[in-house]
Amino acid sequence: MDITHENSTMLKLIVFDCDGVLFDSREANRIYYNDLLSAFGQPPMDDRELEFAHSHNVTDSVSHIFRNYPATDLEAVHRHRQSQSYTPYLSHMVMEPDLLEFLNTVKDRYHLAISTNRTTTMKPLLEAYGLTDYFELVVTSMDVDNPKPAPDALLKIFSHFNCSPEETIFIGDSVIDQQHTENAGVDLIAFKNKLLQARYHIDRFMQILELKPFHHLAR
Repeated sequence: MDITHENSTMLKLIVFDCDGVLFDSREANRIYYNDLLSAFGQPPMDDRELEFAHSHNVTDSVSHIFRNYPATDLEAVHRHRQSQSYTPYLSHMVMEPDLLEFLNTVKDRYHLAISTNRTTTMKPLLEAYGLTDYFELVVTSMDVDNPKPAPDALLKIFSHFNCSPEETIFIGDSVIDQQHTENAGVDLIAFKNKLLQARYHIDRFMQILELKPFHHLAR
């Protein structure tokens, strides 16, 4: 399972973000939060609010999106969303086209985990797309005291696998992911976002095999 990492330690663990990495979830998020706004008589999100919801947990996203509607009871909003099934929105998620090929290439060589600011929707999402068995550990914002960009989720993952930050690499797409990895001392592979400060930048999963830590798996 051990492959040489950039700094000559052995890469043992790959951690994935979910939204914007495993899946293009912008359309699903747009429809979900706009439905929530509509249920309380408010207009749709703008692009900046959609960008915020893309990388933050649902509690913070609801607070941000409804910040301009102080007459709306946020607790009522949360009760409403918790009473609704997320299942209708799963069909709007778009899985990255070469994700399965990449997972099948690396799953027997590395530990695979997820660190996400999703909450209760993560499990049904993985089940719906047949991804559950690929990941040994999934850490959501409900599983730690402080969600990303705090390092808590990565620290939990390190502990579970008995791995160090130097033995780990993270695949993320947002500033939140960049800060998450910086706070935990982990190298970042920036996925489809050249603006991030990261050790590597890629546009598709199979391109990762061309990176130095993965040369041994390149075809």
